[in-house]
Amino acid sequence: MRFLLLFSILLCALCVFALTFSPAFSVSPLAAHDTSEHSRSYLGFDRNMYPGDSSLPILRKSFAFISYWLSPPPGERRNTWKGKRELLVSHGFGFLVLYRGPDSGELKSETDARVKGNKDAGEAAAAAKEEGFAAGTIIFLDIEEGGRLPGTYHAYLRAWMDELKRASFTAGVYCSGIPVKEEPGVSITTADDISSHAPSHEIVIWAYNDACPPSPGCAFPVNPPAPSASGISYAAVWQFAQSPRRRKLTARCPAKYAPDGNCYAPGDTAHAWFLDVNSATSANPSCVPK
Repeated sequence: MRFLLLFSILLCALCVFALTFSPAFSVSPLAAHDTSEHSRSYLGFDRNMYPGDSSLPILRKSFAFISYWLSPPPGERRNTWKGKRELLVSHGFGFLVLYRGPDSGELKSETDARVKGNKDAGEAAAAAKEEGFAAGTIIFLDIEEGGRLPGTYHAYLRAWMDELKRASFTAGVYCSGIPVKEEPGVSITTADDISSHAPSHEIVIWAYNDACPPSPGCAFPVNPPAPSASGISYAAVWQFAQSPRRRKLTARCPAKYAPDGNCYAPGDTAHAWFLDVNSATSANPSCVPK
């Protein structure tokens, strides 16, 4: 086990080295930002469907990292990312590795939740290994619902974390960082609810908060805002723009969304690939740092 941990750390160090010094990286507009000793945040995107091989050189000009699904995304029956990891690595992308989480209504009891959490984590770990992700890789569970989670979901998450750890992977969650009012003067975010049950040293938080402010809206800054600016101080990743935009939350955003309400990369003049935009504390957010 100690050998696997050391091997994982070495692989992560090598992938960060490659992302920093690859030719694709050195010619992109991101280069000045990423090679600065003062830089702390990196720009990336996520989307449910693989954008296509021809999109990668264009998208790489703006983004350091990309999402990568290990399961079919929400609402989909197949996973179009399968088998694309090596090609993405060759273009210099880092990764946000994702697995679809259940809706709370699917968890009928705490016993049922633990069984499902164990099973899903096992399947996620097996898929990650098949795709070539190293031991220690952070796998983010996609949780779409906001506010406080029921006890059954926390039982599921505990089983998810424990099984991923046994399989030599690291648990993460994609969850809401938007406050939900429970009663006068009392609000909760899903991120805080999860962290109160599973501290940050046990699980990595990727928070979404596309409300303006704090979000800059559909924007692609060379020096993106830090994930802590999301309102979740301990977040490692912040999704600050979604496609399509949620108009109630984004009414005060700069008018940079396309007329169809989606967010498109600067080089995507044909508006072929709508996407969500993220900032992270690493150019390869799913790789455990040294």
